[in-house]
Order: sequence, then structure tokens, then C-alpha cells
Amino acid sequence: MTLLVTGAAGFIGFHVAQALLDRGERVVGIDSLNEYYDPALKRARLARLEARDGFTFERIDIADRGQVDALFARNGFTGIVHLAAQAGVRWSLENPYAYVEANVMGQLVLLEAVRRQADRPRFVYASSSSVYGGNEKVPFAIEDRVDHPVSLYAATKRAGELMAETYVSLYGLAATGLRFFTVYGPWGRPDMAYYSFTDAIVAGRPIPVFNDGKLQRDFTWIDDIVAGVVAALDRAQPGHRIYNLGNSTPVELMQFIRVIEAAVGRKAVLDMQPMQPGDVTRTFADIEASTRDLGYAPTTPIELGIPRFVEWYKSYHRVN
Repeated sequence: MTLLVTGAAGFIGFHVAQALLDRGERVVGIDSLNEYYDPALKRARLARLEARDGFTFERIDIADRGQVDALFARNGFTGIVHLAAQAGVRWSLENPYAYVEANVMGQLVLLEAVRRQADRPRFVYASSSSVYGGNEKVPFAIEDRVDHPVSLYAATKRAGELMAETYVSLYGLAATGLRFFTVYGPWGRPDMAYYSFTDAIVAGRPIPVFNDGKLQRDFTWIDDIVAGVVAALDRAQPGHRIYNLGNSTPVELMQFIRVIEAAVGRKAVLDMQPMQPGDVTRTFADIEASTRDLGYAPTTPIELGIPRFVEWYKSYHRVN
């Protein structure tokens, strides 16, 4: 069995590839290694994967039809975990074309590659809690309407879901979309709040606190997310299913900051700012379906996860 992990040098892709290798799978990882954030971190993740038996890497842009088609011609994939994407809500306001290219065209290229295979591989792909937009009803459930996105990033992720639904209807694929809720942990993305806040507190810089701190996020530990992704791959069957992968425990932003302060051992300098365009006031995952169908059971609150992340941060950045 050979599995394809797209975005393998990314945060979630790296951890998913590790988990699959841990259980003896053969994994082909692809990534464009773009410069949305420091590629050195991506290369460091990749170096760990390339040191392992069973892992092969190819530098490929998922929106490049020729490269992706050639990759599929060289390999008989039994499963696809599609995690490559242009991430970041706020950056989508400045660079919209990058999001359509990676998140819409990339999804289409992979769906086309999958449907042309004689033995069509299982297709698990990353969506986002951003698709819920400004929904007021909580917790966010997969049955809720998701036709009012407040960022282009969210719109591209919803487009990916609709394309998967279409390809399942047309070609009978086994496709599963996973709406991730604010994933954090070691080897994470520097543009995410937990990482940038830690970095700023360590350096003594102010941290931006939007909407006067009146925000809530459903922070989800990376190992819990990985367990959900792997379960979705293992339990995939013909049809299109969508699941929330969150912690189902929203945390107030100011409480989140206090936990980081305690882990770092230093108080934050707060720079209070207004609400940002494209942002939402809270996220909260209804995980009933993912628990029922995938056995998904998150176990890590931020009081345990954040100190583990800070420990990794200090080691990686050589901070005493």
C-alpha cells in the first residue's frame, strides 16, 4: 500500500505522515515549499521525514496538472490525504489569486487524478472551520448552512467541499472532508496566534489582541487532529462525508494568553486592536458525527498542550 500526503512539509501534513510511517505505511509526500512562512521550518520538518524508511518526497505544486498526473502515473496510490493548501485568513485579503490557485485549482487537479485511476483511492481532504463564517448558532454542526463566508480563504475551502460532492456524485469516489478547528502543537505554523504570541512574549514585543480580547477559539491539539485524519482514511467508503475535527471546548482569548504566559514564564505586553476583516468572534465544533463515525475523541486541553508547544519552541529556537 502506498499513500499520498500532500502538504507533507506543512504542519499537519508532517504529523500525519509521521503517524502513517509509524504504523508501517509507505508514504509519498509532496509539497511546493512555498514562502508563505519561513521555508526553513518546512525543510526541518521534511528532513525528519526523509530520514525515515518508507518515505519518499517530491517537490510538486498541487495545481500543476502535468506534475500531478505524472506522479499518479508513477505510483499506485491506495489512499490520498490532501492537506496542501494556501493557509491564512487575513493573507487571503492581500493575495487572493494564490488561494484560488492552490485551494480551488489544487483540489480540482487532485480530484481529476483520483477519478482517472482504475482502482480509485480513498480521498481525505482538509477543509476548515472558516466555512461556518459568521454563524451565530453554536456549536457549529455539519448540518449548518455554510453559504456566507467572511473571507476568501473560507470561500475557497467551501468550493473544495462542493467540488468533492460533485465528483462523488459523478464518479462514485470515496471522499471525506475534515473541517479543522484552530490546530496547534509542536512544529506548528509561525503565523498562528499561539506561535506568534509565544515568540513575541519571549522577545518582549507586544502582541496584537483583536476585538479587545473578546474572541473564542476551539483550539485543537495536533495529536487529536492526526488521530481523526487517520481514522477518516481508514474508515473511508464510497460517498462524500464531512466531519468537524475540533476540541469542542472554546477558549476565551485572554485565558489563552494567560496559559501561554504561564508556560513561557513572562507576562505579555498587550496591544489592544479592533476586530480584523475576515475574522469571526468564535469557533466551536460539534463533534458528535466524528465521534460516532470515526471514534474521534480529543483529549488535550490547552493547559496541557500549550506547555508542550512552548517546550518544543524553546528547543527549536534554542531559547533558555
